[in-house]
Amino acid sequence: MNGAFVDAIGLIAPGLASWESAVPILSGTAPYAPQPIGLIQPALLPANERRRSPLSVRIALRAAEEATSAAGADASALASVFATSDADMEIIHRICVALAGPERSVSPTDFHNSVCNAASGYWSIATGARGPSTALSAYDFNLAAGLQEALAQLSIDDTDVLLVLFDVPPPPPLYAARPVAQPAAVALLLCRQRSARTLAQLSICEATAEQTMADAGLEGLRRTNPAARALPLLQLLAQRRSGIVGIRSYDDRFLGVRVEAP
Repeated sequence: MNGAFVDAIGLIAPGLASWESAVPILSGTAPYAPQPIGLIQPALLPANERRRSPLSVRIALRAAEEATSAAGADASALASVFATSDADMEIIHRICVALAGPERSVSPTDFHNSVCNAASGYWSIATGARGPSTALSAYDFNLAAGLQEALAQLSIDDTDVLLVLFDVPPPPPLYAARPVAQPAAVALLLCRQRSARTLAQLSICEATAEQTMADAGLEGLRRTNPAARALPLLQLLAQRRSGIVGIRSYDDRFLGVRVEAP
């Protein structure tokens, strides 16, 4: 796979309300202060759809919206990869409770929002995107899987790709089995050609360890949400530095991502 140029980033997580506000924090010039993400309202969704869509969809679309808007990209022309380890387990829990009840009545809205590709479906409808769209789920390895899929699409299909990583906390009792503690979403606009907006070039290389965050708060976020595993990569991008980031992949292996600053 060839490399990719990062033209824009979207980010939403506790204490990181957007990529713009996160840059000073990730660069080390401002302290990290965890705060709830608050009400998320993607502008591209009509009011009725915003009310019906779950948190997982709203944070994914908000990050995607930030990245495409920052680059002035035509969202309808992009291929997309949406990666989530668990989709929306709040909805899955409600469906399980409904099926365990005497009437076994499942909400139609919950049913169509429960699938792994719900966010990519909302995105395609809202933006009119007709290009290739992949929804994948790879447990804690979504970043590695998502990057490889996005770079493969960019290289083989010769198209710019929007990569979106997202996960939200499950309710009890599912939380005991899958302790995703905080919601987070990251979007990377990966392009074939360098432009005036290019933040860095990414390529795959070898790595023997996983990169962590020196700040205890950011490391806690990284460890408790699969989407937040991207924080070390985002830190290099925020600092406009070159380097190699190790990402945990399958079977105790590691994927290396080489970052070359412009």
